[in-house]
Amino acid sequence: MEQIGVQELGQNASQYLSRVASRQESIEITDRGRPIARLVPITNDDWVNMVAAGDIVPADPDIDIRDIEPLAVDVNASEILRELREHER
Repeated sequence: MEQIGVQELGQNASQYLSRVASRQESIEITDRGRPIARLVPITNDDWVNMVAAGDIVPADPDIDIRDIEPLAVDVNASEILRELREHER
């Protein structure tokens, strides 16, 4: 994501706003090198909004799930569910 300073944004605001609106790109605003805000396009797509807000991180497309070793878990999910249901009664 491109970063620009507050002063740069102030001097060229319309240029940056146009880029965000037309190209659907996001720009991070910094104050003395410290990120303080983001210009992001408005969208009605919940997924895009959550990614832009940092609420979710998209999966890395370079990872092949078949290469991931399964965890060794000695827990029986059926047994746990049975116990939980017994406590509900």
